Amino acid sequence: MWFDERVEGKGIAFLDELDRVVRLVKAYPLASIEIEPEIRRCLFARFPYSLIYGIEEDIIIVIAVAHSRRSPRYWVDRLES
Repeated sequence: MWFDERVEGKGIAFLDELDRVVRLVKAYPLASIEIEPEIRRCLFARFPYSLIYGIEEDIIIVIAVAHSRRSPRYWVDRLES
């Protein structure tokens, strides 16, 4: 994993944070800020990333795990596929 190539153990920490965010979104899907109509963003606490997702009925659809410093909205084209 990219993080482990830089600092040993950081990849596991990233995956732990991703797991925490997914569990948070699963428990409270409407708590995150809406950034587009029907698209929400949940920020990671320990890394400059966020989980971009939508909700269809009772299903959470992950669109991207997006880096905060990457071009904004680079993931938008994924909505059309």
